[in-house]
Amino acid sequence: MTSDPNGDLIHASRGGMPRLLEIMRRLRDPQTGCPWDLEQDFATIAPYTIEEAYEVADAIEREAWGELKGELGDLLFQSVFHAQMAEERGLFSFDEVADTMSDKMVARHPHVFGDESNEKSPEQQVADWEKIKAAERAAKAEKGVLDGVAMGLPALLRAVKLQNRAARVGFDWPSTDEVIDKLIEETQELREATDPDHAEEEFGDLLFVMANLARHMKIDPEQALRRANAKFTRRFKSIEAALEAQGKRPEDSDLAEMDALWDEAKAAEKAEKAARARAHATQTQPERNS
Repeated sequence: MTSDPNGDLIHASRGGMPRLLEIMRRLRDPQTGCPWDLEQDFATIAPYTIEEAYEVADAIEREAWGELKGELGDLLFQSVFHAQMAEERGLFSFDEVADTMSDKMVARHPHVFGDESNEKSPEQQVADWEKIKAAERAAKAEKGVLDGVAMGLPALLRAVKLQNRAARVGFDWPSTDEVIDKLIEETQELREATDPDHAEEEFGDLLFVMANLARHMKIDPEQALRRANAKFTRRFKSIEAALEAQGKRPEDSDLAEMDALWDEAKAAEKAEKAARARAHATQTQPERNS
């Protein structure tokens, strides 16, 4: 039997990054690797990469700190997978990925790693960051204002990024009032849509304006929608629980009953939120001298 010089590393419980890289290399070994892993390429793995990023965001949203370590590990593995495939093609290695990011962070933080003063406001740091990124885009021959906004981003997030780029050169509504007026206009145009294709176009315009409104209000629309999804899930589960207590399922109920149970769940959430606020206020009140 041929000995495996890296066997100890693969089974080392504290092997860190070298262990993970070696495991990935073995999974893609043409002779002894995993058939599924060997079949993959950049395009087939990309959806998993996006999914893992969202699972990290989900764990943070739920404050599931016990799960976060594993989700971050899953996301890291995606980078390792892509880097392994790139190395097999002679494109770059994982170390080069890390070095590229390190170089970028050092270049974009001259107030930390260079000679510039770090006594700047967060707003000034953001402005300086954007100047550096603009210079990087120019070096890549990205001359258009909207060049470099990734096509693969979630559509809502990409809308915000496109609008931010346009706003930097003055193409922006001056306040939220104009955005809300536009929202009303687009809503009416959606009402008047005459066919499915027209309706889809107008619905897209409406979503684009909503993204713009979120940007003006300094709201992360992805975060806001995730919270709305979570709220809907909580309340619908309350409906299911209430129906189950009656020996029923949602399909055995009707809209009127479920709507009433929804209102009960909503009221219970508001009461709980108010109780938490009162408890917090009591805890943070300064003690009075007797």
